[in-house]
Amino acid sequence: MQFGSNDTSFQTAGGEAGIFALVTEFYRQMDSLEQAQKIRRMHPDDLSESIDKLSRFLCGWLGGPKLYREKYGSISIPRAHQHLKISIVEQDAWLLCMHHALQKSDYPSAFQTYLLTALKVPASRCVNTDVKCIAQ
Repeated sequence: MQFGSNDTSFQTAGGEAGIFALVTEFYRQMDSLEQAQKIRRMHPDDLSESIDKLSRFLCGWLGGPKLYREKYGSISIPRAHQHLKISIVEQDAWLLCMHHALQKSDYPSAFQTYLLTALKVPASRCVNTDVKCIAQ
């Protein structure tokens, strides 16, 4: 199966329901992993909107309906995160949360690997400082 073609990734992720479940688990991981404490503090206490935004973004990004655009308008990943100090450490913490969430999913291992690798691109676009900010 070739991921990243048409809506193959969206379908493999379980459509909207599967993506929302993955993102909910992603934020559970962010709440529980020690390495994610700094990035968790970058989010509001109530994660409802964060879950909604990331889920909607991923639906469109994975080839499904453009749900983020429908509700929130267009997005520029770097611009949306420019108010935060994000170094490679925070990027890696974010990816670690996604890695753990993917491991808890029923997705085929090939898709888990594909998705985590693909997510490194937008995650790297959020990095805006060379300063390791995790200790702050």
